[in-house]
Amino acid sequence: MRTELRHLLLGLLLCLPLAAAGASGFPRHQPVPGGVAIVDLGPATDGLPVVHYGKRRVMVRERAGRLEAVVGIPLSAKPGLAHLTVKTASGTQRREFRIQPKEYATQHITLKNKRMVNPYAKDLERILQEKKIILGALATWRETPAVETRFDLPVDGRLGSPFGLRRYFNGEPRKPHSGLDIAAPKGAEIRAPADGVVVTTGNYFFNGNTVFVDHGQGLVTMYCHMHDIAVKPGQPVRRGDVLGHVGMTGRVTGPHLHWGVSLNNVRVDPKLFLDLPEVAKNQGRGTDE
Repeated sequence: MRTELRHLLLGLLLCLPLAAAGASGFPRHQPVPGGVAIVDLGPATDGLPVVHYGKRRVMVRERAGRLEAVVGIPLSAKPGLAHLTVKTASGTQRREFRIQPKEYATQHITLKNKRMVNPYAKDLERILQEKKIILGALATWRETPAVETRFDLPVDGRLGSPFGLRRYFNGEPRKPHSGLDIAAPKGAEIRAPADGVVVTTGNYFFNGNTVFVDHGQGLVTMYCHMHDIAVKPGQPVRRGDVLGHVGMTGRVTGPHLHWGVSLNNVRVDPKLFLDLPEVAKNQGRGTDE
């Protein structure tokens, strides 16, 4: 009897690290500009509250009997105390969290096509129209009971320019890098990293052939510079489904995928949604956008 009890206790102890690891989930908590904050909201007793970070609604999920907000933090956010507005059936509350500082590296890129650095007037009209479509897709909110927040790498390749780089094109400053570049041969399959629904697709001046996938509750992924597109707006996709193939359309210096992740309409680091060993074994220098 003692032996059986000892084996039972040992089995339970061995399960604890796995349970803890599973409970920690994705994305990883990294409350920095361009990162994600996981904010505890208390016991899960009265259903899911409606939570906002500024004017942006944020994802709420239940885990281990408690509620938590999954908050995307803008790259422009200042370090320091921030707060959420939490609305429940019993009233409105505030939850505070602290944004930690983070410095991102600088990258200088030389483009032979100077029009991609300083577009013509007719290009600017197109860019402004496309910006409305792109921002609209990234702001998608779809109510879902659960959201898959652990992603697979969408293409087999080497990781190139990381998220958050302060970028200079031909010596001129531009917006920070809002995604993760993955260098891969032209024609390589680009696969959905998790289940979702295609929001829209299109060909854009800077992004080239692009697909947007909605995963629910403000989590949207973006795939740019594709050679071709294999899905249509409104189409449900499952993890591993082919979205299209790697190309070099738009503003590029070579074939690669620019993969973006948007959470509550904020661009965040895609690596936070990936299993680190998977990222580490693919680490390397790729072709920059």
